[in-house]
Amino acid sequence: MADAEELVALFPLPNVVLFPEVDLPLHVFEPRYREMVADAMEGDRRIGMVLLRGDWRRDYQGSPPVFPLGCAGRIERFERLADGRSNLLLTGRRRFEVVEEVPGKPYRRAKVRWREEPGLPDRAAASTAVERLRSTITPLFEGSASSLPESWWEGMPDALGALVNRLGFALDLDPVEKLSLLECDEATARCDRLVEMLQFLAAERRLGTGGGRGEGPWH
Repeated sequence: MADAEELVALFPLPNVVLFPEVDLPLHVFEPRYREMVADAMEGDRRIGMVLLRGDWRRDYQGSPPVFPLGCAGRIERFERLADGRSNLLLTGRRRFEVVEEVPGKPYRRAKVRWREEPGLPDRAAASTAVERLRSTITPLFEGSASSLPESWWEGMPDALGALVNRLGFALDLDPVEKLSLLECDEATARCDRLVEMLQFLAAERRLGTGGGRGEGPWH
């Protein structure tokens, strides 16, 4: 059964999609989000990251529309600066869907419904999926300014879900594409979608139609 609805502070950004088990450094300077962080630190340290949509610049200081799918994270490290700004490290925990926003604070809050997280995939299927990722990512470095160290994969998570989440967060993909990855419930399905995206990216680069993406596959 899905959990009951809960109230979560929302931090909307135009280009960031948080995934479970991924660390997100944040620099907080706007007064409304300073208050949000202060409230979080006095409570459960939880903040929900959501992606802005549409022409959000027209109403950025208000409540521009956001995509309903997000990921809540916990503040694991916090540094308050002398001028009231702060640096923090938010670690992704759980996906959610926005049910309705709740007024009453300078920052945005919403009742959310948690998305259920699946169990671990079959070991053989996970192993096959990891190999597909390896064989898809490696060619993206060929002919680029980046290089893939032999030890690179050793520093990545062993579990398929954590690996796909880390790659989905770090790779140079459109934020809406990343959100479609977050939408996938099963780790193998998320992996399959990521492989499809990377194959398309590789084809773009072969044809010279990368649409302004960088030379390497990372931000």
